[in-house]
Amino acid sequence: MGATSSSSLHDNSSVHSFTVKDKKGEDVNLSIYKGQVLLIVNVASKCGLTNSNYTQLTELYKKYKDKGFEILAFPCNQFLQQEPGPTEETVQYVCERFNAEYPIFDKVKVNGSNSAPLYKYLKSKSGGFMGTTIKWNFTKFLISKKGKVIGRMGPRTEPSSIEADIQKALEEPE
Repeated sequence: MGATSSSSLHDNSSVHSFTVKDKKGEDVNLSIYKGQVLLIVNVASKCGLTNSNYTQLTELYKKYKDKGFEILAFPCNQFLQQEPGPTEETVQYVCERFNAEYPIFDKVKVNGSNSAPLYKYLKSKSGGFMGTTIKWNFTKFLISKKGKVIGRMGPRTEPSSIEADIQKALEEPE
């Protein structure tokens, strides 16, 4: 279910070394995002944080999409079953309600032995006080143009509050 790895993890691996499933279950090699700043987010439609996060994610996307910024949204049902329906239902809801234009991928697990390899990698590269588990929906990972984790933000961090970090990452050379 969700993200798979196209190569083994090693110290110099990056987000670009992973292949994930899109909303239709087709493989997407994340190397297509080389040179772009990414914000990877585990999302849910029935969470108390849904409205504010999706609204602000859409605003950030519209503002920076033409400057090399991309949001990769991964639905997840691991937190109080707040994303219970099929991926198609999530995509329809987010596109209609929040005018989301960024890619929404297949549903993933972000914790446990069956967590998606991409999320295992993200957690391993962003330890700190948050540890190696995702605490809730809308945990955000800011990724450099080279595919490296720049930062990890918790669910209550408003997307708009990291705008300066996004701008700084966009100014970095490839």
